[in-house]
Amino acid sequence: MKMIPKSKKKSGTFLPPEGVIIYDNSIECLLDEFHRIDLMIHSYINNFMGDQQEFIDELRGLYVSEGEVNTILQNPLGEFKSNPISDSEQEHIDTITREINQKKKNSIKKGKELRLHLLADLFNLKSFEIDILLIALAPEFDLRYEKLYSYLQNDVTKKLPQVDLAMHLLFTSIEERIKGREYFSPEAPLIKNRIIHLLNNDQGGTSSLVSNFMKVDERIVNFLTGSNEVDPGIRNFSKMIEPKSYNKDIISGEQAKNRLTELLTLHSQLDDPLILYFHGAYGAGKKTTSEVFCRELGIPLLIVDSHVLNSEKSVETLTLIIREAVLQNAYLYFEGFDSIFKDEEPVIPFNILFNKLDNFHGWIFLSGEDSWKQRTILKNHRFIDYTFSLPDFALRKQLWGVLLDCDQHISMNDDVDCETLANKFNFSGGQIKDAINTASNIAMIKNPVECTISLSDFYQGCKAQSNQNLETLAKKIESFHSWDDLVLPEDNTDQLKEVSGNVKYKGTVYYDWGFDRKLSLGNGLNILFSGPSGTGKTMAAGIISGEVGLDLYKIDLSSIVSKYIGETEKNLKKIFKEAETSNAILFFDEADALFGKRSEVKDSHDRYANIETNYLLQKMEEHNGIVILATNFKKNMDDAFLRRLHFNIEFPFPDVKQREQIWKQIFPEETPIENGVDYKFLASFKITGGNIRNIALNAAFLAAGDSHIIAMEHIIRAIKREFQKMGKLCTQGEFGKYHALVK
Repeated sequence: MKMIPKSKKKSGTFLPPEGVIIYDNSIECLLDEFHRIDLMIHSYINNFMGDQQEFIDELRGLYVSEGEVNTILQNPLGEFKSNPISDSEQEHIDTITREINQKKKNSIKKGKELRLHLLADLFNLKSFEIDILLIALAPEFDLRYEKLYSYLQNDVTKKLPQVDLAMHLLFTSIEERIKGREYFSPEAPLIKNRIIHLLNNDQGGTSSLVSNFMKVDERIVNFLTGSNEVDPGIRNFSKMIEPKSYNKDIISGEQAKNRLTELLTLHSQLDDPLILYFHGAYGAGKKTTSEVFCRELGIPLLIVDSHVLNSEKSVETLTLIIREAVLQNAYLYFEGFDSIFKDEEPVIPFNILFNKLDNFHGWIFLSGEDSWKQRTILKNHRFIDYTFSLPDFALRKQLWGVLLDCDQHISMNDDVDCETLANKFNFSGGQIKDAINTASNIAMIKNPVECTISLSDFYQGCKAQSNQNLETLAKKIESFHSWDDLVLPEDNTDQLKEVSGNVKYKGTVYYDWGFDRKLSLGNGLNILFSGPSGTGKTMAAGIISGEVGLDLYKIDLSSIVSKYIGETEKNLKKIFKEAETSNAILFFDEADALFGKRSEVKDSHDRYANIETNYLLQKMEEHNGIVILATNFKKNMDDAFLRRLHFNIEFPFPDVKQREQIWKQIFPEETPIENGVDYKFLASFKITGGNIRNIALNAAFLAAGDSHIIAMEHIIRAIKREFQKMGKLCTQGEFGKYHALVK
């Protein structure tokens, strides 16, 4: 094979004419650097490969000849010189190197961005490391280098440069090559930052370091050619933005904005960068605030979904994320960061995670909903924990008014009241904005021509922004009943209506009138419904839900009470955690399962039963929403517990008059009913409204399969079936003059 001819590049290219010579772009600089590498390869071939010319034949690389073996044995490791380059050749390379460096300096002074120089500066690459990169990079631009490297490595299959080749090209002695191994260690900049990858075709992993092939990472190749596209390896869960948010875009009170402004002013001039953990509800302004900070500092922001850090490849993924931020001179924003520490044993240990983050030299914003304490020692960053609190009633009312006034295209019905919306929905500023947009879209669909938003539209918009995760822990109750459907003593009904009033005027009493400053715990509403099964407790909860415009979720306490110590508390914690942002009514049915009279502590089970009861009481008192407990046996309730409730409403067993009223209104208006139905006689049966509902439904099915008109005979048969279901014996004599209808 012929020797590689000397480069045809004119030597005069490097001789600066009058004036300052600069590079117009990064590619020009790279081409000059490749020319320098070409000269090094050419000298290596002339001086080292030329000595082996006698062993070179057409089968070079396909087998090892005896002459090659003898040459290897005649040159001991310590005496072997791999690159005996001549003085003239070395002087020529040194001259070219100086001229390239001077040209780069001139270019940088003129404001030119040279990506190779920038990469070296970002990752603190030494001159040898830059040369290693260039040697590995050459085949990415010209496939002829694959043939050249195959020739130099005496193997037609070795198209990528090996570590061994790079060492022979760059180092003249065995001592230098041994020391040069540090450039390929796991913590070396080239390897640690995934600038080049070491590839080993030996699946057993027994090959030496110098036999590894060098491959430049695709993102680095793109970066060197001027691309700013995000690494394909992280593109699916991250995005780069140029922040355009201003302080006015943060939807919160002026006091909160001022605190954030002070934080920025205080720390933007410090040498140590910050890791800020922003936590609070969705829409509280965490991301917007981070964008404001970055806009003020003139830095782009790389936004990352933190859920990717819960995978087996989380460490490698984090390395690529940090590298991208370094390449783009951006700060980092991790969305949903609290998803990492929700697991008791996260995939990536906290010390490893924060050590890697601490090595990043820019600001890092961590975003989450839950509070969390960072205990890892940081060497390069200051850690700040900042809570984005939900606005109080006064501020929510103000935000509703301001955001509605800002949109001149919104037309509202007269029934829309900002105070009512602020009362019922504990929203952040962002959620209020989203609720308004959703309500506007709902109204637009109803009437595109004259779009007027009603209070009902706003309720739907607000429910769309509320947390829906409670559906995984409780059953959502859809109620279509009204106050007319509920048959109770007048005083009991008045109490239920007072509950609705408490919800409606909560903001006025607690915040406008200052009662919130008199209470040490939450501003929620805790209610007890007590009475026999079937007396209307669930119906009443549904009516209140419809009256105040909030969703109702029913939780069967008997299903979450666990025999395993601590499990009941975990279940309750999950429910109340989701309820914080659900803006819904919690309806705990079968409260007797937990809220019986607390027993004296005779054994460990009694002690933990009392702990569970106290825990639920604690969560109820801390909760700012509405909690309704339903029990069949009020006499079993602890007096101390009863004193801590806002309402204690009884649902008595209906008397004859009430039962007759229930019978008269139990059938829908559309139901065909015979005129001779004896409601007074039906009321004589001592059953609850729930029983009457079951009987009416069963009678309807019996009639549908018979005469298609509900008559006394269908109702009597349905009563008999209900008694049988209840386990109650019934005789014909109990049905009086209708005994003949009993079959």
